[in-house]
Formats: sequence, structure tokens, C-alpha cells
Amino acid sequence: MNISAVLLHGLGRTPLSMAWLARRLRAAGVDARCFGYSATFERFAPCRARLQTRINALTPPYVLIGHSLGTVLIRSVLPELTVPPLACFLLTPPTVACRLARRFAPCRPYRWLTGEMGQLLASPAFMAALPTPSMPTTVYVGTRGWRGRFSPFADEVNDGILSVAETAFPETLPNIQRVEIHTAHSFVMNHKDLIHDIIAGIKEAESRDVV
Repeated sequence: MNISAVLLHGLGRTPLSMAWLARRLRAAGVDARCFGYSATFERFAPCRARLQTRINALTPPYVLIGHSLGTVLIRSVLPELTVPPLACFLLTPPTVACRLARRFAPCRPYRWLTGEMGQLLASPAFMAALPTPSMPTTVYVGTRGWRGRFSPFADEVNDGILSVAETAFPETLPNIQRVEIHTAHSFVMNHKDLIHDIIAGIKEAESRDVV
């Protein structure tokens, strides 16, 4: 394959969390590059601008792969890209102000550790204003979260951090495909079925571009 991929990790993680996925992509011929950021020390707008510069410096074709907060950064920058990605792969993406972020947003340790970005995840207005991808997009949803009486999600299917409902885009969008993965939020990027599916999706996106 002659295609690049930019990988974005989630909140409280580092590019190392995407290292295994990046390695497997490189083995499949994808020029996989991780984009690092710190929610603790970096504000959203400068981080978004840095991501935009990084992506616009790529030689197309390329795809974007994000986990959790990384998907929020990807969506925010899509309208500003010189050449859009062939496809997006969004791993457990929050699409609304998620309940755990709203619960912990007032807590001082959460504010210290997650900075402005953690507060934005709790903002209904911010989350509702994020652009929806117009290119082919695959959303991977974890389903291995704890359910039951003492779960913050009660009986809702969840990945331990987000309920399935909190990762949903409108079902009427034909360009967005959902794939359920039986794993937890923090480990979804290492699941073999997800990795195989992303590689197949990249190959399909590249074949469409050639045609």
C-alpha cells in the first residue's frame, strides 16, 4: 500500500498506547505515524492547530485513526484540512457530553489531570458542535464494560468508560459504519479483530482512490 495513517491516542494516554496498532499497520505497508499530545498541559485550540499542520504536511492519500479523545480532535480539524482523508477510523468515540466526564468535571483531581480538554468532553454545546465526518468512517464500539446494579451505566451496554449510546452517530448517515468489539475502552486498539478490520478498511479506501 502507498498510504499514510495518523494515529491519535485518548485522554490520559500517550502514543505508546497506539504502538501495537501502528506496528501492525506498518507490517501491512501503511506509513503509520502517531500524534502525541497532553491533555494535562496543552489547551485544545493550540493542539488542534498543531494537528492540522501535521496532517496538511502529509502527502496524500492518508487515513485518520483516533481513540476516544483523539476522535474529538480528528473531528474538530476535518473542515480545515487541505486534502480530506480517504477514511476515518474512530475507536470508542464520545459523540455527546459523556456521563463520566460530566460527573467528574467539577472534581479538582480530574480538572488537574485532564485540563481544558477534560472539561470540553463534559460540555454538551461543544460536543454537539463537532463536525460529523463526511468521508467513509468506521466507528468501533466496545461492549465489555460492567453492567448491573452498581454500574454507572446500569444495564446499558458499555465499554467501561462510554455507553454504546454515547458513541452513536445518526443512523441515517450512510458513510458511517459501526462495528462492535467485545473489549474494554482502554484496550480496544489492541484487539485483533479491530486491527484486521482497519487494515481491510484501509485497503478498500485505497482501492476506491485508485479507481
